[in-house]
This record gives sequence, structure tokens and C-alpha cells, in this order.
Amino acid sequence: MMKRHAIYQQLLALAWFALATATFAATNNAAHVYPSGGQIVISIGNDLYATLDPKFQRGLNPHAIAMNQGDTPMIAPVQGSKGYLCQVSVSKGFIDLLNHIAHAKAIDQIQPGYFAQYVADLAQAKSADNPPAPANLDDPRYWTDAVMNDQASLCNQMISMTLAMNLSHHYLDHCSRHAAQISDAKLQPINDRLEYGEWEESVKCATLNSLECALATQGAKTLFDCIDQMPNRPAWAAYIVPQGVNIKKLNHELWRYEYDFFHGAASARRDRPVWGG
Repeated sequence: MMKRHAIYQQLLALAWFALATATFAATNNAAHVYPSGGQIVISIGNDLYATLDPKFQRGLNPHAIAMNQGDTPMIAPVQGSKGYLCQVSVSKGFIDLLNHIAHAKAIDQIQPGYFAQYVADLAQAKSADNPPAPANLDDPRYWTDAVMNDQASLCNQMISMTLAMNLSHHYLDHCSRHAAQISDAKLQPINDRLEYGEWEESVKCATLNSLECALATQGAKTLFDCIDQMPNRPAWAAYIVPQGVNIKKLNHELWRYEYDFFHGAASARRDRPVWGG
């Protein structure tokens, strides 16, 4: 079972990178463009939907992602109305942010300390609506095939986990349960409205959903570590984790779910996972 899942994961990861590389090359070789853009986000969202248990798919739009062109980093579940099914809304600014965090982590492999400096820059930014890019990104060393391979892999994993968590708020009934506390006027993070058990349930379901799509947890751990290193969290962090979450414990839980998944002890396609089960 573990060998079969490992082979499946490797093959799909290679397919993702091949698609990302083709997109990167076709877009513009001179100007650096990240391979993980809107089309990749939509594709990952559709795959997350397709791998869910059918009972979790009820009420969800098969085209699970609604992209918007806003520069402010935001991601949130959006309720369906007037015949429209539920989706996850993601801003261009949110994808830009994930690309930059993933890139900084990839650069850190060739320039130790780069990631920590970028995290500090994010934490000290005056405007959370438009987070800064990593420093000196015109350096050609930062755009080699090896660096961009790591960047694309980490970013796709971040995208998958954040999308999957927000999808889970629909099929775990968190959105309907907390609808009265959330305004329809603009996208708002649901995380700080959740009870702790609801948050844990969402993390578990989202992790298994991502793993079924052959997207591992390392990117999510990197994203959570980024937030954990900030003494003062920017507003966009609330769209990713609740204010008081223990991120070291969270990352350990991701490791445990991944271990169980590859040993055949957990799956997003079976009955709803039970926390602690």
C-alpha cells in the first residue's frame, strides 16, 4: 500500500512539474513568471473536488475555485446562492504571496538565512494588503531549474492545503454553522470563528484530501512555519490559521496524517475521518 501510494505521488508530482515548467517557458523566458498561477490553482481545486468522497461533494461546485484579481491576500469559502453551488474564493494576491514564500524557502537551500529574512520582512511590512516580494529577485541564481523545481513543488503543496481546508469548511458544515457571524459583504477568514475541534477536523480532512491528489505536506509546513516565526502576524495570516493555534503541534499532526495515509490507515475517500480515530 505504501509503495503504491509513493509511486502514485511521484508520478503526479512529476506531471505537475512538467505542466508548471511548460507554463513557465511558454509565458515569458525573459521576464520571470511563476509557474503556479491561476490555471494551476483551478486545476488543483478541481482535483481536490474529484478525489473527495461523493457525500462530501454534495453542495460543492465541481469547478471548486473562484479566482479574483484582487491584490490583497485572501482565501475563503463562499456560500452558494440562487442555484449556485459552494466554492472557495482565492485572490491573485494570495497566490502571489504563496509563490513568494515558496520561492524564499527554495532560495534558502542555496543561500541559508534567506527565508528567515523574508519572513521578517513580511512581519514588518507596513501594509498587509500588499506584502513585499523577496529581496533581490533579479539575481539569476534564484531562477535556476533546481531552485524553481523546489519553488513549484512547495507552492503547489501550499495551494492544495489552503484550498482543501477551505473546501472542508463547506462539507463539514462549518460555513452554515457560523453563517450568522460572517458578513456576505466581503471575504472574511472563517478560522477565528471555528471551535478548536472544528479546526482540527478541517486540518485532518484537508491533509488527506491533498495527499489523495499526490500533494504532500512539506509546503504546508513551510507556510505554517512562516506564520509561526512572526511575532506580529499580518492580517492575511488569519485566512490560513486561527490566531491561537500551536503551529509546532499542527506540523506534527500533518506528519502523523501523512504517515497514516501512506500506511493505509487513513483516506479521504472512506467514511468521514474522526478526530483521534
